[in-house]
Amino acid sequence: MAEPGMALVDGDLTLRAVDGDGGDPDPTGELGDHAFSVEWQGEQVGRVEVIDDGSGDADLIWAVVAEYREVGIVERALRLAVAWTFDALEVHRIEARVPDADRSGVRAALRAGMRKEGVARGALAGPGERVDTMVLARLRDDAEPDSRDGFIALLNSSLPTKRAIAQGVLRDPAGRVLLCELTYKAEWDLPGGVVDPSESPAECVVREVREELAIDVEVRALLAVNWLPPWRGWSDATVFVFDLGVADEELIARTTLERREIRSLHFAAEEEWEERVAPYNQRLLAFLAAHAGPTAYLEDGLPAL
Repeated sequence: MAEPGMALVDGDLTLRAVDGDGGDPDPTGELGDHAFSVEWQGEQVGRVEVIDDGSGDADLIWAVVAEYREVGIVERALRLAVAWTFDALEVHRIEARVPDADRSGVRAALRAGMRKEGVARGALAGPGERVDTMVLARLRDDAEPDSRDGFIALLNSSLPTKRAIAQGVLRDPAGRVLLCELTYKAEWDLPGGVVDPSESPAECVVREVREELAIDVEVRALLAVNWLPPWRGWSDATVFVFDLGVADEELIARTTLERREIRSLHFAAEEEWEERVAPYNQRLLAFLAAHAGPTAYLEDGLPAL
């Protein structure tokens, strides 16, 4: 059980066990409400609770002060709570229910290794209040979220079946292409990411570059639309490739990398592509290097029409 005062620590973040509200229905203390205060840099900023009824399933609920929800605290706290639950309790499945409109809450649960299972439409959220609610869960034998299999499973649970991706070609004055060295795969890739629901591909590439590199870019033109067949466990996707113009040294000097995803940046010339990027991107970049327009339609990096 979570003895009051017990601490789970991740650097400057601590979950400290406290007495649960409403009492404990099991006199042994092994079942019921296991509550933790969330402390960041010595300040209490929220609360996490694991509710275990002895069935093998547990519920995970949390609340964190609004201004701290976007700095990675929630996902770290949830990871600590999930790891403790599987280690300390006879639990096979942990479930969280988050309002579907709470994107930061859903994102935190995903990054803690919980997979999307569906939306409970019009679920009861409080007296007289019903909202569409995302159901997320993690099983004891699920792959760790930081592993390759776990990472792909999380995205496959949360992304559309037909995926849209937006990427940008940003060159230096010598014509070399900016590539991102990523934390989760060996191949370097163009900056960009998955298009969110109701978001345009052009808006997506600007947002992704701002989130991952902390710089603002301007979309100049759509260079190509590239359909990618299934590859290495990923479902198929449609990639919108935009021209982001030429970057000067000052622009790159202003970057601040999202370290969870980007290890470093490199301007790469054509002779480096074969060694550094995936085959489909080799074909894409080689085509774009010789193509002056108009917008091209490609399949797996090659002209299809």
